[in-house]
Amino acid sequence: MLSRIRTKEALQLAIGLSIGICFGFLLQKGGATDYNVVTGQLLLIDFTVVKIMLSAVVTGMIGIYAMRELGLVRLHPKEGSVGSTIIGGLIFGVGFGLLGYCPGTIAGAVGHGALDALFGGMVGILIGSGIFAIFFERLEDSILDKGYFGQITIPQLFRVNPWVVILPLTIVIAGFLTGLEIFGL
Repeated sequence: MLSRIRTKEALQLAIGLSIGICFGFLLQKGGATDYNVVTGQLLLIDFTVVKIMLSAVVTGMIGIYAMRELGLVRLHPKEGSVGSTIIGGLIFGVGFGLLGYCPGTIAGAVGHGALDALFGGMVGILIGSGIFAIFFERLEDSILDKGYFGQITIPQLFRVNPWVVILPLTIVIAGFLTGLEIFGL
């Protein structure tokens, strides 16, 4: 079955769209597409977004590596560099700070009818992407490739089995989430 999926681009797109719609629905149901919740996170008074994202990190980490162990998926990490991470973080941070949404929450907010997300967020993403595309070649030559680290993952960096990273990180995240609940955050 998986080999059939790998050869059918339209099926892959349909699966991706379906998963994206489900993800947006869950973001909306969890409150992460609510402007007040997102800005509350930025002000460190509402940790709903952190709870959702850290839960997703743990679920994704365990799920992807379990599927990898079973031979169901192959990992293809994207190449990276310190320069591209800094530029990406700045672009993301400015957009997040100005509008109070990240790209995922913008899509979810648009899905439930938030006009600020549609006109500010989606239009902002298109304009920002266009500006980045215009300056890409100059940025690539001067900044984006600085500190190139390739396709390495944290387990590869430390030359350990991925579970040596996943299990302790899961425990730390679960402890942090439990602490947030205990303190009513």
